[in-house]
Amino acid sequence: MTLRLRQVAIIGNEYERTEDALSVVFELGVAYRDPGHRPAREAGVSIFGLRNFVMPIGNQFLELVEPLEDGPTTAGGRYLQRRGGPGGYMLLFQVPRSDYALHQQRLAELDVRVVAAGDISEQESEAIHIHPKDLPGCLVELRWCENEHEPDGDWWPVEREWQSHRNTEFATAICGAEIQTPEPMVLALRWAEVLGVSTEIVDGDPTIPTTDGPVTFIEPSDGRPEGLGGITVKVPTPEIVLERAAKYGLQCYEQTVEISGLRFHLVG
Repeated sequence: MTLRLRQVAIIGNEYERTEDALSVVFELGVAYRDPGHRPAREAGVSIFGLRNFVMPIGNQFLELVEPLEDGPTTAGGRYLQRRGGPGGYMLLFQVPRSDYALHQQRLAELDVRVVAAGDISEQESEAIHIHPKDLPGCLVELRWCENEHEPDGDWWPVEREWQSHRNTEFATAICGAEIQTPEPMVLALRWAEVLGVSTEIVDGDPTIPTTDGPVTFIEPSDGRPEGLGGITVKVPTPEIVLERAAKYGLQCYEQTVEISGLRFHLVG
C-alpha cells in the first residue's frame, strides 16, 4: 500500500514561541488554527482539549498542538508527561481512497484498535487514528482526501486556500521521519505489518517507505523514551537556516536544529 507523509504534528507547551521560532528560522506561515466550537462533524483538535496551528512546508504540513489545560487532564497532557516534555506527537499519512477500506479491513483482522474514525466534511475526507498501544512509537492517522492525485490537493486539516500561506524559500519538503525506540527492528516490523508496507535497511537502520521519504527507526540517544524524535526537512541553504537558529538561541548541532523537542535534520 502507498503512504504519503502529508503532515507531522508536534506537541508542546510554548505555543507563541514555537510559532515564532518556525517563522524566524524557516519563514513558515500559519495556514490554519482550529477555531473550536464547531459542529461535531466538523470538529478539530479542540474536542481533544488542544489548540493548534498548521504551517505548510511545500505541499506537506507541520502542526503544533498544545493542551488547553496544564497537567494530565487530556491525552496530550499525559503524553507530555510521559515523554518528559515537548516533542514529536503524530504522523499523518494520506492514503488513496481506493486503499482506505483495505486499511480498515487490515486493522480489523489484526485486532488493531482505532481511537477516532469516521466521515468528515460531507464525504470530502475520512480518517482513522490508530490506538498507540497497538502501534507504538507515535500517534498515526490514515486519511484519504479529495483531489488526491494533485500534489497540492486539498488536505482536510487545513483550509482550502492553504497554498497562499506557503513559502518555499527556506524549506521545501518533509522528506523523512525518525522514531526512536529501544527495539528498532521489532517496531519497524510492527509498523510494516499494521500499515501494509515493506521494511528495508538504510544506513544500518530499519525503515518503512513513504512516497516522501522513509520513516526510520533508531535507538534513543537523547535519554528520552520512545517517540517521534525527528524529521528530515529539505532546505535550499542549510547554512542560513543553521545561522538563524543559532542566533535565535535554539539548540543546533551538525545539520540539526531542535524546536519544541523535535529534531529537524536539514538536507540540501
